[in-house]
Amino acid sequence: MRRSNRVFWVIATLLAIMAAIACAVNPVSGKKELMFFSEKAEIAMGQDTDRQIKQQFGIYQDKDLNAYVNSVGQKMVPYSHRPKLQYHFAVLDTPVVNAFAAPGGYIYVTRGIMALMGSEAELAAVLGHEMGHVTARHSMKRLSGQMLATIGLVLGSVLSKDIAKVAGLASVGMQLLFLKFSRSDEYQADSLGVRYARQAEYSPAEMLRFFTALENMSVETGGHKIPSFLSTHPMTSDRIAKVKAMVSSRDVRLAVKKEPYLRKVDGMVYGDNPRQGFADNGVFYHPLMTFKFTIPSGWALNNTPMQVIVGDKEGKAALILQAETSTQNLDQYLQAKAKEFGQAELMKSDPVNRFISRHAFFRVPQEQSDPLAVRLTCIRKDSMIYTFTGLCAYGSADIYQPLLDQAIHSFQRLNDPRYLNRRPQHLSLLRPDGRQTLQNLMNNAGVDRKLWKQLAVFNALGLQAVPESGQLIKLVK
Repeated sequence: MRRSNRVFWVIATLLAIMAAIACAVNPVSGKKELMFFSEKAEIAMGQDTDRQIKQQFGIYQDKDLNAYVNSVGQKMVPYSHRPKLQYHFAVLDTPVVNAFAAPGGYIYVTRGIMALMGSEAELAAVLGHEMGHVTARHSMKRLSGQMLATIGLVLGSVLSKDIAKVAGLASVGMQLLFLKFSRSDEYQADSLGVRYARQAEYSPAEMLRFFTALENMSVETGGHKIPSFLSTHPMTSDRIAKVKAMVSSRDVRLAVKKEPYLRKVDGMVYGDNPRQGFADNGVFYHPLMTFKFTIPSGWALNNTPMQVIVGDKEGKAALILQAETSTQNLDQYLQAKAKEFGQAELMKSDPVNRFISRHAFFRVPQEQSDPLAVRLTCIRKDSMIYTFTGLCAYGSADIYQPLLDQAIHSFQRLNDPRYLNRRPQHLSLLRPDGRQTLQNLMNNAGVDRKLWKQLAVFNALGLQAVPESGQLIKLVK
């Protein structure tokens, strides 16, 4: 492309941007604002992000609970500033305490945050808050600002080859999910959450109970990729004070629905679910898929429904395991996987004999860094093909390939009932007699002492408090 054409392209782009800015009206404020995305584009991004969320983190497999959360959210839709937008509400299968919204009306709560909440009104307030981010188009506004900065850089050099990245919006939605919103955005989302909950006849004062629980809880995310609510929605004293000022004395007439909510979360999985895979003494076990393999000593683990990743803590090497149902020939399957690495050079190939398997080693060039040494192993086990991808710098292959090789060759069928039968813990309910402290109740119920402080927060009670007679409390069994 000649320079004159490049300049023409830049001018045309700027004109399109100016037109977009001129007609972008925020649905909540009614004011014009910087916005490069139509509602149609926003929804398309949300659909793509939703697919990635479901693959990477997984939806909690309880249709009744998901239907319940959706029903609470849908009650507020008619009162939102974008009532014609199709909203989707779902529960993610992770113990991390968080809630967030993807572009286009896709809203998620984790089972971790549902364990923390204590009423349907709390759930409504949290869902309403996330709806506020959607109706005010907070994430799309932030993305538009990022694009403007990128375009500014392009103008400085007339045309940068990095401009192509701006068009690659398919994965942007995931990147936006866990960014911190500005203080003003959080204030506005709180205000909208209070408004939507109140109009759906839920007591918005329950948002304050939720904030208190968050402040009292120490969230440990461990190896989970999803950050905690406080890291994505920072809490400030001003924020709490503003919500207090929004709450009216007349709100006491509105619904709280504590017991109906607790009945819905009764039996919900609590904490990590070992059925989906767990590590124990340097070995990764997957009871449902009946396999295990050894983790290199000192390497970190990240287990999601989509893949298992173990990696050197300095980030110099990693091993990724993925699985899918397939009847395809292993040689063809391996060749298709190898194409994902572009101009990879096949160094050698050899079979292994534990299962029907294929190995291949590749040297993959990098544009601005040393080439990668990539090892692919495809293993046939029953109706599934398990693919190990080992990665490290080509120059350090002699150090890391033996570790990757050992881990891959340790893959075997899981037969030990001690690990096959490992079960998760579940939330349970107890109706106290009004005479025992919360601590005594948990002790008598055999609740692990390590969980006492967290369960005290979940119940909005001190350990020495005496729950009222007939008041349901949450325990773990």
